[in-house]
Amino acid sequence: MRYSVFGGGKRLRPALAIMTCDALRGMRANVLPSAAAIEMIHTYSLIHDDLPAMDDDDFRRGRPSCHKAFDEATAILAGDGLLTLAFETIATHTNDARLVGALVKELSIGAGHAGMVGGQQLDLAGSKRSGPAELQAIHRRKTAALLTSSVRLGAIAARATPSQLASLTTYGRSLGLAFQIVDDILDETGTVVQLGKTPGKDARQGKATYPALYGIEESRQRAARLIDGARRALQFLGSRGAELDAIARFMSERTT
Repeated sequence: MRYSVFGGGKRLRPALAIMTCDALRGMRANVLPSAAAIEMIHTYSLIHDDLPAMDDDDFRRGRPSCHKAFDEATAILAGDGLLTLAFETIATHTNDARLVGALVKELSIGAGHAGMVGGQQLDLAGSKRSGPAELQAIHRRKTAALLTSSVRLGAIAARATPSQLASLTTYGRSLGLAFQIVDDILDETGTVVQLGKTPGKDARQGKATYPALYGIEESRQRAARLIDGARRALQFLGSRGAELDAIARFMSERTT
């Protein structure tokens, strides 16, 4: 568990939770446990994603995948351990106990069958024959759901109003879908040094991706339009949304 969760990475999801809470002038003590929890969930998903039965990758974040550093059974259990520790962390360490139920519910939805897990199943079943609707359904659940939950956890911890939560949800969904489109592009154009994992696997496995359906340039344009939409959703925050806006701009420029 420690090998994987402390193995590097952008820490994008916890950063989004904390930045959102800060933008709404919430208390850090109410969001930090959720920020840690969502990184545990994300890392567990990577451990399982790398397994031979899933995406079958020997490298993650520039190091041997968990199942290569240890063994498959240990990797499965490490992922299970991080999944359950995430909810324990929210329940035990959230400063205001009145927020725990809402935070746990949000993370459960984003990570579960209606979110990340369901999206992973759709991804495993998908192929290059998938159309636009099927492809968007995969991406919105596999990647965008957990990124959206990251933003919403920060908003819930800061006690956002319904209108604030709606705008931030739009931001998270647009950002999350753009993130996965860029990820698809990088899988075709990046190197193992840039990505920290094996490039080109999606094409070799016949996966449904935006470049496979639309080509590289059109995929870039679609990601750019989503980023623009995400940035517009932050306008109600004014200058307090600067960090979240910077994350959106980074999303379209990233090479790792």
